[in-house]
Amino acid sequence: MDPVRNPYAPGAGQRPPELAGRDAELLAFDVVLERVARGRSERSIVLTGLRGVGKTVLLNALRSAAVRAGWGTGKLEARPDQSLRRPLAAALHVAIRELGGSHPGATEHVLGVLRSFAQKDSPGAKLRERWQPGIEVAAVPGRADSGDIEIDLVELFGDVAGLAADAGRGIAIFLDEMQDLAPADVSALCAACHELSQNGLPLVVVGAGLPHLPAVLSASKSYSERLFRYARIDRLDRAAADRALQSPARDEGADFTPDGLAAMYEITAGYPYFIQAYGKAVWDIAPGSPITAADVRVAAPEAEAELAVGFFGSRFERATPAEREYLYGMAATASAEQNGAEPESVPTAAVAEFLGRKPQSLSPARDALLKKGLIYSGARGQIAFTVPHFGRYLRAQHLD
Repeated sequence: MDPVRNPYAPGAGQRPPELAGRDAELLAFDVVLERVARGRSERSIVLTGLRGVGKTVLLNALRSAAVRAGWGTGKLEARPDQSLRRPLAAALHVAIRELGGSHPGATEHVLGVLRSFAQKDSPGAKLRERWQPGIEVAAVPGRADSGDIEIDLVELFGDVAGLAADAGRGIAIFLDEMQDLAPADVSALCAACHELSQNGLPLVVVGAGLPHLPAVLSASKSYSERLFRYARIDRLDRAAADRALQSPARDEGADFTPDGLAAMYEITAGYPYFIQAYGKAVWDIAPGSPITAADVRVAAPEAEAELAVGFFGSRFERATPAEREYLYGMAATASAEQNGAEPESVPTAAVAEFLGRKPQSLSPARDALLKKGLIYSGARGQIAFTVPHFGRYLRAQHLD
């Protein structure tokens, strides 16, 4: 098969040629946009799922829908070592600019408030050392600049949403890796979204994060369970996975045999990133169309070798020896696979028993892995990998 015409696109956050299996989420967001346009109150949205299921891709697709609806939009990615102020200010600045200047005086005032909010990012620094947000209007003192992130964010969101309402449009902020927000920032974001919801203001936050994100939000504000609309983004079912493979292939005049599609689903378990990775490998290796199960078997080692370096290995290399021991213990404990996917979670006590260690002695390694985003805890005493098939990779490495 001609590698130049290979339609598959494995990559972090890279949109696949066919965004299959996400029609329900896209339709639900279109309803949100339309309801807000009609002055109806709507909840902000939280997407959760493992790495590689396409959360970032879907986040970008939802942003595109908001842009098509004439909304102002901005996007940011949370980082555990960074305050929310700076990236959020940059995202809101983009959103306000996209909204347009139908009310110049009001726009200038809100940009001044945004500047005041942003400059509180480094309040202890000298003036010349402070981060400058690139906003060309003077800061508005006494608004969103108290230094308390919760007070400031409520005021800022209220002013920005009011500007959008005056323009007869909406603003959407897209927040990736939401679980990495600091506790104070999570609390502030929940409080601000609560205020928006109560007042029916046209600003929506669309967040994406790992499966334990709802627990993070709930621990911050008890009402967060009712504040957000939660959507679990999971692997694709068989029909959607087949469409993700067949549609791009047919656009290039190629196809898969039924046994080829079955083999691809068995090996990828319907995870979107794996579909793209194996699809790219099998296209390059297959001698011609249609692609068969035999072609999939021949191409699988090449796809697995690439995943071992770029998808699994890059994450494994971030772990210390003690952390790797814990990961191996998790993989061994979760060795019984179900339909090609790892069990949802394993008991921490079982990992400690396998390693022959007291649970307390493993706490530092477990906590470090949680902070690095390699594992997550969805329930007390349970632990799971954030990356699908990571246990399978680790068991293969251990055997080597």
